[in-house]
Amino acid sequence: MSGPRLAADIPEQEFCTFSIAARCPHTGTLGIAVATAVPAVGSNCSHIGSKIGAIATQAWVNPYLGIDGLEALRTGAPAPEVLDRLIREDPRRDVRQLGIVDAHGRSAAYTGKNCQAWCGHLVADGYTIQGNMLAGEEVLTTMQTAFEAAPREELAERLLRALEAGDASGGDHRGRQSAALKAVADEEYPLVDLRVDEHNAPVTELRRVFEVAERQLRPFAATFPTRANPAGREDYAVSALLALAPARRPGGPSPPQARRS
Repeated sequence: MSGPRLAADIPEQEFCTFSIAARCPHTGTLGIAVATAVPAVGSNCSHIGSKIGAIATQAWVNPYLGIDGLEALRTGAPAPEVLDRLIREDPRRDVRQLGIVDAHGRSAAYTGKNCQAWCGHLVADGYTIQGNMLAGEEVLTTMQTAFEAAPREELAERLLRALEAGDASGGDHRGRQSAALKAVADEEYPLVDLRVDEHNAPVTELRRVFEVAERQLRPFAATFPTRANPAGREDYAVSALLALAPARRPGGPSPPQARRS
């Protein structure tokens, strides 16, 4: 793990994020879970390609680190090599932070020397955890413990548990505003792609949305066309489920979103 970079006074307007990028060794599924104190973190921090890799880019976000990084991974270059290339070519590398996991589970992470304290990352086989402007190092270590505690669970569940652990241990010292969870398996479209873009308890709300999606969206998504089966499949039970009003489906009714004061 990189060492802490302490600052006597941390401006309240600075950005922050804590995230985990990982690959499931059993299924090859790739995913990212992330939370932060700015809106819509899922719109620019998570970059995943099926059978290619997963890249979380944060701090002063450079989306091209994710876009160009996936292109480099697509050529077969390993995650550490791609990371070195991306950082070397970024003129503001000192304020970037990112984690990369490739399709073979090779991983690498980077924390720029001018990212706001507490900041750091850890790298393990098949995953990276990174964060900046956190309550402390324990945010990352509790995320790691939660992620490793259930190795047979599906990747999306493990990622969400890690995010919840980071949230419970303090996360961003100013609080949270948005959270996202994304996982991609064999198809080019996501297996899971959920976002809470503005909420006073986004990780808690993400868990609620995830549970609803597991009951209502996942059965529907299982009928989608695949490369192997371009027609998809019919499922009368799913048709009957979707014919119900949302409040009458499993997991409903959905409460109104809490608003920030």
